[in-house]
Amino acid sequence: MIKKIVIGSFLALLLLSGCAKKDPNPSLGNNFNNNDVATDVVTIDESANNSYDASNPNGFNSSTDGMKSVYFDFGGYNITSQMQGVLSFNRDILSQKLGNKKLKLEGNCDEFGTDEYNYALGLKRTKAVMDSLISLGIPPNQIDFVSFGESNPQCREATDACYARNRRVDLGLTK
Repeated sequence: MIKKIVIGSFLALLLLSGCAKKDPNPSLGNNFNNNDVATDVVTIDESANNSYDASNPNGFNSSTDGMKSVYFDFGGYNITSQMQGVLSFNRDILSQKLGNKKLKLEGNCDEFGTDEYNYALGLKRTKAVMDSLISLGIPPNQIDFVSFGESNPQCREATDACYARNRRVDLGLTK
């Protein structure tokens, strides 16, 4: 009888533990509180060789059709003043190319947090970009959006600059 209790307890413990998600590397300054909300902010280092430069259209960018990706702070979905300039640039491109096409916004995240958290964060980021573009005159009925969460990384290195490249919304035109 005791053997059954010990085996049952072990199986229950094994079932409840599940697969652990990789925690952020504390040396990178990325911390989560109990609600999976970022407590430290990691920003894009504009002086690094492999970081995003808003003035360089050939820099790291997953967007297509001449538009630039919009980048976000760690755990954030607010549009920074630097990215407001990128949105204005994208609006100018869209005013020339949109026509009857649709704009597709693709939300992306770094690898930290659960799949559900990153999917929701990707949606919040696409909604922030969509709201900004609508306020700049892009018709809402021509915007579609999707969140890829952490499943579509641009970079896989374990560096802050790489993680920053993955926190983005990509823009592209569809028919």
